[in-house]
Amino acid sequence: MAEKLRSFVEVQEDSHFPLQNLPYGVFSTAEEPRARCGTRIGDFVLDLAALEEASLLATRYFDRPGLNAFMAAGQAVWTATRQRLQHLLSAETPDLRDDTALLARALVPVDRVTMHLPAQIGDYTDFYSSRYHAENVGHMVRGAANALMPNWRHLPVAYHGRASSLVVSGTPIRRPLGQMQPGDAGAPVFGPSQALDFELELGFLVGPGNELGDPIPVSQAYRHIFGFVLVNDWSARDIQRWEYRPLGPFLGKNFATTLSPWVVTLDALEPFICNGPVQDPEPLSYLRSKNHWTYDIQLEIRLRSAAMDTPATVSRTNFRHLYWNVCQQLAHHTVNGCNLRPGDLLASGTISGPVPDSYGSLLELAWGGSRPIALPDGSQRVYLEDGDTVILTGWCQGNGYRVGFGEARGAVQAARPITETMGEMR
Repeated sequence: MAEKLRSFVEVQEDSHFPLQNLPYGVFSTAEEPRARCGTRIGDFVLDLAALEEASLLATRYFDRPGLNAFMAAGQAVWTATRQRLQHLLSAETPDLRDDTALLARALVPVDRVTMHLPAQIGDYTDFYSSRYHAENVGHMVRGAANALMPNWRHLPVAYHGRASSLVVSGTPIRRPLGQMQPGDAGAPVFGPSQALDFELELGFLVGPGNELGDPIPVSQAYRHIFGFVLVNDWSARDIQRWEYRPLGPFLGKNFATTLSPWVVTLDALEPFICNGPVQDPEPLSYLRSKNHWTYDIQLEIRLRSAAMDTPATVSRTNFRHLYWNVCQQLAHHTVNGCNLRPGDLLASGTISGPVPDSYGSLLELAWGGSRPIALPDGSQRVYLEDGDTVILTGWCQGNGYRVGFGEARGAVQAARPITETMGEMR
């Protein structure tokens, strides 16, 4: 593990944002509503555009409403910039520490900022990379003997999501409307989803990307991964169940996906690289990668009803359980020549562990409705109710420090009245 570095900015030992992390995000303030890029240190946001203006950074990427230009710059620039920021924030470096005027302008308490999506995300792909999750869902739908589809252990299954409905943590989630087929009814009905669910995921944002027709080899894929965010890919299970054959998810998935605002880089995660599951059968040659391209990231799902003062932890799992690693995901995505662009998002799919309290969705935790989960206020959940707040969080535990992601939070609002969707009948 990396040594515990010391900043002149006070950082609590359990903070997700010590000097070993320095994630990137986009923020604004009431005093300066212009969105620009920053990094997080403890309970402060450091304005990177202000550091560029003061010539403490030699870059020109950060006075923008997104990190796309920085993402496109590539791994050498990312590493050099992070090292420079660690130097400037070190307790031993006077350049920023002793410049009281610049500090007053550039170091902003986190409770004074508004966070935005970290990039202009042009495309979003959601994978299905957890074997435990795939087997659980398959067991419920097809039975234990046919839990995994024949292709699942040969390729990273995925679908293309909707980038326009990606939202930053804290954005309310409106219960979606759609068609459903209740029970054994012969015809569908239209109305609010009665089976709204969360999905615990991590996603990575693409760096330089590739030209159309030019695949990225699995051995080089890590050079195109800028960093990771928490992802809650909300799911309306009843809408999805009716619509998904034969083309897969549509209205059951495209209404909202929540992202945490801080992008944690591969450099920050490097001390926590670990081996993933053994893959059997061995993947085809274009997917064969070193087994260590996963990370020991502890993940939690917390749920708070409208009647609760504090959230309850309903699941604990780990990123290392994913069967298909991120390099394999990116290589498979581009092997047919598909072009990825800076800021594109690739998400892992639901991350579930091997035991019931490590599952990453209510569908699994309540096992299709047969095992409701109990909350401290005395209520039970099979699916989410209006007023519920879901909080995803995750971190890597170092020696006396954490490298964390903060949280991806969303509160469920009631569906819009159906009459609002009808318009005037003519």
